[in-house]
Amino acid sequence: MTSKERTLSALARRGYDRLPTFYQCTPEFDQELKAHLGIVDDAALEATLGVDMKEVSPRYTGPELRRFPDGSWEGLFGERYANIPHETGTYPEAVYLPYADVTSVDELANLRFPSADWFDYSTVSERCREVAGFAVVIGNAGTPDFINGIARCRGVEQVLLDIGAEDPVYLKLMEKRHEFLYTWLERTFQAAPGMIDILALGEDYGSQRGLLISPAKFDRLFRPFLQEYIDLAHRYGAKAMLHSCGSVRALIPRFIDMGLDILDVVQVDAADMDIRELHREYYGHIAFRGTMSVQSTLPFGTREDVRREVALRQELFRDGGLIIGPTHQIQPRTPVENVLEMYRAIGSLRERQQPAEVK
Repeated sequence: MTSKERTLSALARRGYDRLPTFYQCTPEFDQELKAHLGIVDDAALEATLGVDMKEVSPRYTGPELRRFPDGSWEGLFGERYANIPHETGTYPEAVYLPYADVTSVDELANLRFPSADWFDYSTVSERCREVAGFAVVIGNAGTPDFINGIARCRGVEQVLLDIGAEDPVYLKLMEKRHEFLYTWLERTFQAAPGMIDILALGEDYGSQRGLLISPAKFDRLFRPFLQEYIDLAHRYGAKAMLHSCGSVRALIPRFIDMGLDILDVVQVDAADMDIRELHREYYGHIAFRGTMSVQSTLPFGTREDVRREVALRQELFRDGGLIIGPTHQIQPRTPVENVLEMYRAIGSLRERQQPAEVK
């Protein structure tokens, strides 16, 4: 099977030669894994791991996104990021929030918002042809990402207060973000008709213990927008996939009712997210992506633990319904051998041949 055939067959629960897989990690772990394998570029690493999905996107041609003397850089909405060090590496965090002090909708007229016209869509079909053997994905976990994405322009605490109060400024920011991203995605679909397999969306509705927002708040603020994205994917013959960290089990029936095809990343260490229970309750109604824990199994388990977790998923999803991989970015200090063992157990790892001994 090609990667595309494998992925689409698994999603349709028609069987597969092996479970389809993907790879995501922090820069620090990526560097360590490449050094371990003697690999330099991303394409060679993905080929070695047997990655089945490839992301494509239009080329950015808009106003220059500035870099500043302090090392920070500008985002599409005028926000600014810097690499903030932590115990094991760095993480890009928002350090300038252009919407932080906005208190009225009228003030938004003076702020910059991106446009779908800032992108060149003419290269999308060519890129799709280049990766035609793979499951082709557009979008990512930052699309539309109304909670995190707006928080990087307004502040996390303020956004949580905004959601609770249904602040008009936040609601207008949701509309503006949706207008840009929906148009961007639709024009990407139009540029490569029939060539895109999955629309990736993202929103973090859950924490480790439960939902960040109530189901009623989801229905009122987020569901109408999410439904438009799901319908957009289906209109162009693609599957809709939603990333959400945390415990989101209480929302899964709603996702199914909306026609969502794939739930990503299925954080199995969060409350009520046990993979056996999710399979028992929702198998055949929605597919999953992820499920291999970056919190427990991969960083702290043994290679036998990793093999056992993979085998469990191969048994539960023996006809499909799962794209297997990490539950988030693989973190620094995760044992490289555990990660390689995951892909080896999946059956996707292309072992490098050792040179023959010279006698």
